[in-house]
Amino acid sequence: MIVTLTINPALDRIISVDRLAFEDRSYINSSRESAGGRGINASCVIHAFGGRTTAVLISGGESGQRLESYLCSYGFPFRVVPVKNEIRTNLTVTDAHGLTVNLNETGPTLDAEEVALVEAAIRDTLAGASWLLLCGSLPPGVPPSFYGKLISRARRKKVKTLLHANGEALRAGIEERPTVVDLNQQEAERLLGRTLLTRTHYLEAAAEIRTMGPESVVLTLGSRGAVGAFGDGLLEVLPPRIDAVCPIGAGDALVAAYIWASLRPKANAAEALRWGVAAGTASAKLPGMSFASLEATEEMYRKVEVRRVE
Repeated sequence: MIVTLTINPALDRIISVDRLAFEDRSYINSSRESAGGRGINASCVIHAFGGRTTAVLISGGESGQRLESYLCSYGFPFRVVPVKNEIRTNLTVTDAHGLTVNLNETGPTLDAEEVALVEAAIRDTLAGASWLLLCGSLPPGVPPSFYGKLISRARRKKVKTLLHANGEALRAGIEERPTVVDLNQQEAERLLGRTLLTRTHYLEAAAEIRTMGPESVVLTLGSRGAVGAFGDGLLEVLPPRIDAVCPIGAGDALVAAYIWASLRPKANAAEALRWGVAAGTASAKLPGMSFASLEATEEMYRKVEVRRVE
């Protein structure tokens, strides 16, 4: 069982337009709404690939009711922690050329009692879990140490953890030595306080972040694939060139496929990261925020190259 936590979920509103241009008119081609948040997205991919997953999330207000109604149709179990305030709505605008604007609200303010209820929900779901995925931003009222506390609890229960966060939540979580830290280029730059521009920069960054506490590091680089820092060395995973339509959500697909693949028989880090990059790349080819099927990911997997860095 792979448990995901989305403590700052959202109604994702995705609008596709003919073109995005500064100070010019755009025309809407389509608009849709779905349940969103990094953990929820990861559970969607894991479930679609045939894995077992449970999503834990908060929900509040009319927007929360709509989010729960969408989740009921997704096919995997979920556990809701009710909160008083309205959950957020995020807006993504994308055009046919792959240009994307992503506008996110900060999310509802949680009080101490609500934070404690989320902790209790995770404690209850750890029984029988193999992985706990802690994904996304923390809403107002949740201390930066929150993810770190859950990582420590999961370790005591012998449950592996993946952390994908930002800012102080990322820094505090890393100190608790999660199994895997996943972060993108911008998140790594903020963590390390420097700009990453070259292949050497990426490799050095992944290796340095691993010395900060996590067992493994996955640094995602969009169209350039990913770099992994593991106990036995560094890996580069390179996707083929594609015409990206909407890259939003591709990173969530990568994380989900990486964890799903790590649970396959005779799995190793190289194969798992290859599956992850394949899922992210195949998803970026789809319109809106969509996730590639297992079949499309398998086709992309055959085109992804893995290089061990000596």
